[in-house]
Amino acid sequence: MKVVFLSLLLIFLFADISSQTPELRGVWITNVDSRVLETDDSIVEAMDYLGSIGINVIFPVVYNKGYTLYPSEVFEGHFGVKTIQQTPFMKRDFLERVIIEAHRNGIEVIPWFEFGFSTSYSQNGGHILQKYPHWALKDNSSNLVVKNGFDWMSGIHPEVQAYMNSLILEVLKKYDIDGIQGDDRLPAMPVEGGYEAYTTELYKAEHDGTEPPASTSNASWKKWRADKLTEYLSALRDSIKSRDENLILSSSPTPFYWGYDAYLQDSKTWAQEGLIDNLIPQLYQKNISDFKYALTAIGTVKNQNPEIFFSGLLAKLGSYVVSQELLAEMIDENRKKNISGECFFFYEALRANNNELGDFLKSTYYAQEALLPYRKGWHYRPKADIANETDADVVGTGTWEEDPAPGFAGNVLRTNETNSYCSLEYVLYAPEKAYYDVYIYMVPNALWADSAHYEIFSDSLIYNGENSISIYYDQSNTAAKGWQKIGTTFLNQGEKRVLKIDNKILKEGHYLFADAAMLMVNRKIKVERPTWVSEKNYVTRPSEVKLYQNFPNPFNPTTMIKYSISAKHVNRALPVQLKVYDTRGHEVAELVNAQQSPGEYYVAFNGEGLASGVYLYRLDVGSQILSGKMLLIK
Repeated sequence: MKVVFLSLLLIFLFADISSQTPELRGVWITNVDSRVLETDDSIVEAMDYLGSIGINVIFPVVYNKGYTLYPSEVFEGHFGVKTIQQTPFMKRDFLERVIIEAHRNGIEVIPWFEFGFSTSYSQNGGHILQKYPHWALKDNSSNLVVKNGFDWMSGIHPEVQAYMNSLILEVLKKYDIDGIQGDDRLPAMPVEGGYEAYTTELYKAEHDGTEPPASTSNASWKKWRADKLTEYLSALRDSIKSRDENLILSSSPTPFYWGYDAYLQDSKTWAQEGLIDNLIPQLYQKNISDFKYALTAIGTVKNQNPEIFFSGLLAKLGSYVVSQELLAEMIDENRKKNISGECFFFYEALRANNNELGDFLKSTYYAQEALLPYRKGWHYRPKADIANETDADVVGTGTWEEDPAPGFAGNVLRTNETNSYCSLEYVLYAPEKAYYDVYIYMVPNALWADSAHYEIFSDSLIYNGENSISIYYDQSNTAAKGWQKIGTTFLNQGEKRVLKIDNKILKEGHYLFADAAMLMVNRKIKVERPTWVSEKNYVTRPSEVKLYQNFPNPFNPTTMIKYSISAKHVNRALPVQLKVYDTRGHEVAELVNAQQSPGEYYVAFNGEGLASGVYLYRLDVGSQILSGKMLLIK
């Protein structure tokens, strides 16, 4: 009976997902003409609103005016500061908050590197070319290329490419994001450029010493430069996909052919060669006739790879806000041409005039939820599951009282009991077999416990050979507000006991505080996509003993080590040891010492209390010994 019920449940779940329309419903979020990214509270409200109207992917700006908006060690290494010198971005990590709140609402996050190969706007190259003058893009008179007010560096120069790649890869390593996006400046080069020393010498080396043509519109000269940008894009794609094939490489170029003629963006070839996962050309017209013409003109690109093609629509610019009628006409025209979605420039258009356009989309075109077409039916970012402390399936023991402080939903609970046991256990739903991040909702108060005891539970022995781990969290930290990550767990699909908070170490004179808990899928730690199998065939048996690179690496302070035990020993368990050593050979941790059967194992290592540096991890399985290196950076 249990198997029948499970089968019916799975049929229902998959039927519900497959019935959702595959559409991209995106929006760009800027730091210009918008203040939404400047505070955590405004980000929370914005993501809640976007989730409520059916938006399923956002493109928040992370690189503008030649500065990162997120705190970047890479950028600091070049220019001495971590972010753009604007107070709202200097004191906080806005991108971390955007990711939490967007993913909570089931919205994918694809950071947008807006300025790309442009260095500054009418500043003679700004801080970038002041430090690296040889990066400048030069015209055939050896002047800095300035086009439409934007100063440019050479996208063909290997140092420029390495600089941009280092920023992109930093974001991929640092955050649990869903991809990255370039636009009309990445990769791009004004056709007037290419006469700087490096590019000239490269051209001569490939053309028997011949100088580049003096005419910027020379067809072969244009193609050579455009091909170099395409080569860069191809290499960038390889770098991204080598980290995770599910990461999306998105592009929002200037429409072809003008984009090719003016900025050497060969988006037709990009689509033809499958170099990008979604293509969103900027079809920024202000009347339906021009929009229809633009859509028809770009048909040659769309036809190369129709499944990745979506329209970028201009919804607001300065005082201009698209009318409800024109917006509807453009979406209708998209659908007539079998274009499965659109992306709006930009967020504030949806909120203008008391949310007129956003509410219109919610009640019409976006009334039903939609999965992103390029996910092929996979709900890659399911909404987070949240349990409030007063929910019926949160089990409490001991004496708790209501505190008037406003929490995630309603007030919060607290206890100052130190003589008898008090606890709350949270049950949360895991939609698939995966790693999940566990969050608690914090309401600042210096009277809360300075070391609250939490216990996180797992469906696997990932915590030094155990299925649970104790976390000690400073609730009295008044800087911690809203959702705060306290750990990561591994769960199979279903309702799961995930978190417990108790007063085991509560000090007299303090309150233990409790509010909502949240479970959100973590896509940085890889797990094979779930496959439904019979009970007799649920164990994965690898063909040999393997020890994998820890992830993440570098890490601070927690990382995951995966290993697998050979199926040729299927009839018996083997003695397994997994230990960590410093570079002097001193043992710093024993993670596993047990008899284990064939299968895959994941073990967490916490480097808190250790100094930054290289550490070795060694796996002993029977007579086989394997080892790896990992880097702890604090």
